[in-house]
Formats: sequence, C-alpha cells, structure tokens
Amino acid sequence: MPRVCYFTGKKTSAGRSISRRGKAKYLGGVGKKVTGITKRKFKPNIQRVRAVIDGKICRIKVSTRAIKMGLVVKPVKRTWKPEPAAAAE
Repeated sequence: MPRVCYFTGKKTSAGRSISRRGKAKYLGGVGKKVTGITKRKFKPNIQRVRAVIDGKICRIKVSTRAIKMGLVVKPVKRTWKPEPAAAAE
C-alpha cells in the first residue's frame, strides 16, 4: 500500500540534501562552498487508524494533519460486557 493520506492526498515527495563546507563571509571566511548534492525523500507522518467511512468501520492511512483537523471520524467504543450469570453456568 502506498504512503498516501486518505483525506488530504499527502504523499512522499522528493528533494535534495545539499552539503556545504567553509566559513560564511559575514563570519570572516571566504564563503560556503557546495561539496555535494544528494537526493532525499520527505515522508509525511502517516498513521493507520480505524475510521467510519460511509457508515462502515475500516482501517485507513491518514496523515496526522488530517487527524488534527478533525477529518477522521472514529468509531464509538464498545461497552458490551458478558453477563456474569451466563459465565458462571
């Protein structure tokens, strides 16, 4: 399953990591120099949660931003307990 948010559509995006060396000019150096550029990934914070979708409870992958925004409707907690008389017999 891909790392994609069910509600916001957030997914892994690509970028670059730039390595530099040297001392900045404003600190008295000759300037920062780029020594390497490598590819990297920005991964969203995706969580697997139980949610009510179209009246049914199912597990979906959702970003934490969607959870904070209140887009996820969680199912009610079960309060059912077995009868003490039925368990004794």
